[in-house]
Formats: sequence, structure tokens, C-alpha cells
Amino acid sequence: MTIRSRKLFRMTLVPALLSAVALAAAPGMARAAEKEAPRKVEDLLSGIQQGDPGLKSIGRISMGPAGVLLIADHAGASIVGISTGDTGPLRRLEQPVEDVLDKVAGVLGAEPGTVSIVDMAVNPASGKVYFSTHRKEGNQYAIVTVAADGNFDVLDLSDANYVRVALPGGEQTKVRNVSGVSFAEDRVLAAGQNNEEFSSKIFSLPLPLKHGDTASAWSTETYHVAHGRWETRAPIQSFIPYQEKGENFLVGSFACTPIAKFPLDDIEAGAKVQGTSVVELGSGNRPLDMFTYTRDGKEWLVTNTYRFHFKKNKYGPSKWWGVRVSMDYLAEQEKVNEEAARRDVKQKAGPNGIEVLEALSGAMEVGKLSNDDMVVLRAVNDDEQKLRLEIAPLP
Repeated sequence: MTIRSRKLFRMTLVPALLSAVALAAAPGMARAAEKEAPRKVEDLLSGIQQGDPGLKSIGRISMGPAGVLLIADHAGASIVGISTGDTGPLRRLEQPVEDVLDKVAGVLGAEPGTVSIVDMAVNPASGKVYFSTHRKEGNQYAIVTVAADGNFDVLDLSDANYVRVALPGGEQTKVRNVSGVSFAEDRVLAAGQNNEEFSSKIFSLPLPLKHGDTASAWSTETYHVAHGRWETRAPIQSFIPYQEKGENFLVGSFACTPIAKFPLDDIEAGAKVQGTSVVELGSGNRPLDMFTYTRDGKEWLVTNTYRFHFKKNKYGPSKWWGVRVSMDYLAEQEKVNEEAARRDVKQKAGPNGIEVLEALSGAMEVGKLSNDDMVVLRAVNDDEQKLRLEIAPLP
């Protein structure tokens, strides 16, 4: 199998798939948005087509409101929204599922070891788990679902209700990868790279997603705390939408591993957006997933990470590890960029409001199920061929 960490290293070669999250339980969504009435499919998708969406690739994925699945079709330079009809009722995974890779290969009719899991999404309305998968033989992509009883199935896309929105490009400008996607209050956000000098991009797709439209794109510039310099090429690896005092932001994390926020309001298409780095998690890491939750009135950001310098030093028993970070850091105005808070890499916690989570040891994929629980795809004993799917409590 090609593990998530390897996939991220070769993002220019393997299409990535976008991740989206339901507004009512979406990571990083504004508190005001959580109080809104549930959205309908027609609020999210316009000009719906019926048939095979003709996906050239399936990379990052995520579930949004009303059972809308977002798919990053990197090879097709587009975001595809599909109405799955998966709106509940909620049925949680009944027990841990062992040997996930073998079961994925089996439902696809493939030999073990020939299929990789590219990304995972969780539908908080139904509890169903979605995997985007890649099969080496024939370079085939598919969506595989896991029900509460542990039953694996292939999502039939031959007669789907869908819309496709293009990511901007042209004869000279080409989209290299799409590293994340999420519903925000008034739009869909995606992150990725193209071949321009300022290659790190944020893509904005207004809601409802209209079939045949083209997204707007902004270039990003970010201060990489561990590197001690401003950078424009490294892509945002994972992100959440975020709202602060009525203003909209994207909060993203990069390899080596700054967490930064980018303003989104009143920005013209093609503009360059400078981020503000607020936390540094440590050099030699690559973030994978990101969401927020609230505990005892305090909001936390959770991110799981792959430590690609694990042969030099692991922070725990696994090269896959994760932290929670107090969202108070996002409001910091003075200690940013060069002065951003640095995680104490020799301790499980510190400075105040940054904590390593034992529940994320070995976590290759993580998705928020509720404010109390998350779904984890875990490498058993750090063996990327032996994967367990389970529900774990949030601390």
C-alpha cells in the first residue's frame, strides 16, 4: 500500500482529494454557522447533472451538509460535488474494524497490497465512513464506504447527481495538486499548488456550487517559523475555515510545521494573501487532517501529523502523532511569525494550550464524528499494512 505519508511526499505525482465537513459539525466553522438551520442540497449545488461525473482522479474528500460529498479531481483540475443522499439517521461504528486494507481490496476485487487509501471522510449525520482509494492496476480510483456494522461497499458513481467546478488554469498555468477542501459559511475553500512562482494557492468557490463555473484563486505567502523565512511555494497541507469577530479566515498548517491564518474577506481574484503564523509544532513533520471541538467552554484545534524525521527522533511510540492547540492562539496579535509560540518538542505538553494526544498515536487518518468522538484509521503497531478503523473519544 501507498500510505498517506508517502502520498503527501509525492503530491506532484499522485492526485490528492479534497476534504469537506458538515457545517453543523464542521471543523473550524464559526459558532454562528453552527446555529443556522440545516442546509438543503439546492443550497449547495446548482445546475445539477445526472450521470457519470467522469472523474479522472479521486484525491482528498470530505462530507458536507445534506449528504454532499466533495471530491478533488486533481487530474481534471476541478472540484466535484456529489449528492449522495446520505443524510442519516446516525449509526455509529459498532466495533473496531481490523485489516481495513484487505477489506478495501476485497470489495474492489483487487489483490491485497495493490490498493492504497488516499483520504478518509466521516459523515457526522449518518456515521458512515468514506475512503478515497487508488488501485495500482489500471490506475483506478473509487470511493469505498464503511457502514456501522463494518460492511464495506463501493459508492456507485455511474448515475450520480453532481456538479463540477473548474480550478483556474490555462496553457501556461497548471494545477499540480489539491491538498484540502472544506465547506465554509458562504463558499467552498480548497488549497493546493500550481506551477507559478507563487505556487501555494487558496481556491474559493461560491455557494451554491454551480456546474460549469470556475473558482477564484489567491496566492499565499507564509512565514515558516522553523525555516526562519517567508515562503510562497509550500502548499497548505490541511486547513479549517475560521471566523473571528465577524471576519473570515482560513487556518492552515504546512510541513515543518507552522499553523497560520489567512484573511479571506474583500480579496480580489489573483491577489497575494500574506498569512500570520501563530504556532510552530516542530520541524520534520507533515500535517494530515485538522478539525476543532469544544470542551468545557474552551475551543481546541486538533491535527494529526506524520513525522518524516522519525528515524532521527520520534515524539512517541509512532511516527504518526497528533496534538490539540488552544484556539486562543488564533487571536494572538503580537507574538506571531518570528515570535510565534513554539511547541516544546521534549515534552508532551507546553507551552500552555499545546498538548500531544495519546489517542492520535498511529493515526494515519482522522475525522470528527461529534464534539465527543473522532473516527481514527490507525496503523497497528506502526505497521502501515495493518490498519484498524475505530472510534476514539476526544479529551
